[in-house]
Amino acid sequence: MKLIIAYIRPECLTPVKQALYAKGIYSMSVTNILGSGRQAGFTETYRGVVMEVNLLKKLRIEIGLSEEKVDAALEAIKYGAQTGKEGDGVIFVQDLGRTVRIRTGEESL
Repeated sequence: MKLIIAYIRPECLTPVKQALYAKGIYSMSVTNILGSGRQAGFTETYRGVVMEVNLLKKLRIEIGLSEEKVDAALEAIKYGAQTGKEGDGVIFVQDLGRTVRIRTGEESL
């Protein structure tokens, strides 16, 4: 089992979900987050005061799936989230040592 964690732009959620659904991947968790990376933020003026905005709105998508589906999931996320601009996001893939389905008690190693 693998855990995919993707940080993407909020406006890319619908295309990413559609691409994942097209690959038969339906289970995911989505969280609103703030963060900074290479994009580094920007400055804006609010009521005459210059404010530095270095924590930008992003979404964190978490998907736990079998090894066979990892490449399909990565392809779908990249397809849905890529705009070609800085700040498109990043994807991490981690090993899951053990998973347990709460309803049935089913375990996988």
